[in-house]
Amino acid sequence: MATMPVAGLPPISDTHVADLVVRNAKVYTGDPARPQASAVAIKDGKVTVVGDDDDVAALIGARTRVVDALGRRVIPGLNDSHLHVIRGGLNYVLELRWDGVPTLRQALAMLREQAGRTPKGQWVRVVGGWSADQFAEKRLPTLAELNAAAPDTPVFVLHLYQSALMNRAALRAAGYTRATPDPRGGQIVRGRDGEPTGMLLAAPSALILYSTLAAAPTLQGDDLKNSTRHFLRELNRFGLTSAIDAAGGFQNFPDNYGTVIDLARSGQLSLRIAYHLFPQTPGQEIQDLRRWIDMVRPGDGDEWLRLNGAGENLTWSAADFENFTEPRPELAADYEAGFEKAVRMLMENGWGFRLHATYDETIRRDLAVFEKLAAEGLFPAGNRWLFDHAETVSQDSLDRIAALGGAMSIQNRMSFQGEAFVRRYGAGAAAEAPPVRAMLDRGLIVGAGTDATRVSSYNPWVALHWLIAGRTVGDLTIYPPQNRVSRETALTMYTQAGAKLTGEQDVKGILKPGFYGDLAILSDDFFAVDEQDIPHIESLFTVTGGRIVYAAAEYEGLDEALPTISPAWSPVAYFGGYQATVKPSISGARQAELLGQAVAESEQHRQWRAQRGFTPAAAPEIFDTCFVL
Repeated sequence: MATMPVAGLPPISDTHVADLVVRNAKVYTGDPARPQASAVAIKDGKVTVVGDDDDVAALIGARTRVVDALGRRVIPGLNDSHLHVIRGGLNYVLELRWDGVPTLRQALAMLREQAGRTPKGQWVRVVGGWSADQFAEKRLPTLAELNAAAPDTPVFVLHLYQSALMNRAALRAAGYTRATPDPRGGQIVRGRDGEPTGMLLAAPSALILYSTLAAAPTLQGDDLKNSTRHFLRELNRFGLTSAIDAAGGFQNFPDNYGTVIDLARSGQLSLRIAYHLFPQTPGQEIQDLRRWIDMVRPGDGDEWLRLNGAGENLTWSAADFENFTEPRPELAADYEAGFEKAVRMLMENGWGFRLHATYDETIRRDLAVFEKLAAEGLFPAGNRWLFDHAETVSQDSLDRIAALGGAMSIQNRMSFQGEAFVRRYGAGAAAEAPPVRAMLDRGLIVGAGTDATRVSSYNPWVALHWLIAGRTVGDLTIYPPQNRVSRETALTMYTQAGAKLTGEQDVKGILKPGFYGDLAILSDDFFAVDEQDIPHIESLFTVTGGRIVYAAAEYEGLDEALPTISPAWSPVAYFGGYQATVKPSISGARQAELLGQAVAESEQHRQWRAQRGFTPAAAPEIFDTCFVL
């Protein structure tokens, strides 16, 4: 039984009775004082007891929900340290997700079916979370295939931050013609006749991809809340209970934050969010930062929604791009002046920040500004700060970051772009892109995340597999053993490190009395499952603050109810989000063995029904026209 009755137990004081008890589990706590346990009790949203089944028995009352983990692995709730969760939530139900889809054939079939149900005026949009290298065909769809699949419905397919494909209907809807000029840093590919073909290239700026997508219809009113709640439930599906929102392009404050603010006020968030503020308009960054400094302060909010600082861009001129199919972008020679002004203002007002930086060339220039302010006693002034991404950061730069009290947040962008990186820079450079072990060896806080939803998938187990196995979704090994981490280290990066990046290390990331009641019962034991099966792990039971926010398998129906997905034609309503596939270890001979077991069980079931008169005693004669002479 997944849940246990508690009738007959002696009454105990409501002061001590637990709201939720998870028992009969293999609990990894993350707490060095007690790393393993078999039971956890939660009351008023916080852990009260971590121990064995006898330890929690005295906390069980008539109102306690007791959940039997059935011997499964339990871990602290996962925390994605770099996820565009706010922007992702506002668009989730509009997007056809190719995350996890194994073949281009299946992807195109999904697109064709969705085009048939998408109403006039709406677009079919595939926006991130996949790579051509994950497909068995190892290629992108062609423009001809998109036009054949959807001749009349606009289709926009984003491939990483490299390119986008648009069918003819989408070109018309976006207003792209022979006369449309190429935007700065982007290219509209044209045919011999000068007309746009439907291919957009980030060369190297992704702004052309963002701005084109922004032309598509958006959700309004209650549909925004509906979309965000379903996206958070999808994240809960994988054991996520927290995320640090990295803001991003086309995410204005406070306008685009209104939905999560409303959900937080009504107690409807199922994921804890620490958010950042990102100036949107080049040339206006200082004014925006000043305005926000006067409005809010880091730490404002509560345990569900709180401001964490500025970034991931502070000034647009200081931001590089991660399109590894293009050469490294050369940034303006004088960006430091405006960048220094922004950092100085943040430090003087007690604001920490996170900073997008892909290349060491950018990181070195940023560090020179920080060191100048440090010489004046203004940096870091007790504020948390970190670099994001840092694929090509050097050993020297890591030493400088450590000396300035900085931290790192790395994402599995190389899971999806590793092949492109190898083609441009070589396998040797890819082997330490980023140098994960060197970061950890210096004692730096290193949070792990995905950078979903427009680059990597939001599935954290794909990112954990990348850290442990050093492989891409296309099954290319890019990291040698010395730049990989153990399963325990990877999990720590996805729990405790993220809590440290938001200053919540004393209440989050560990299963320990007094900490938040955030945990997940996993479908497979992360510490024992075949390495190749790690990306296929899901949560069967996710708890955030003592609330059951996701439940599947034996626990189905125990989670909080969600409203029906709207609009009704949403791709998510038909296909769901991440597409789960068969574990690699269950293949070949093992699949044949399981099929044989299923056949045997089917015959046993037929015999049982025959004995009770529910079906004829004789097995039916099998007739197959293929064998008719």
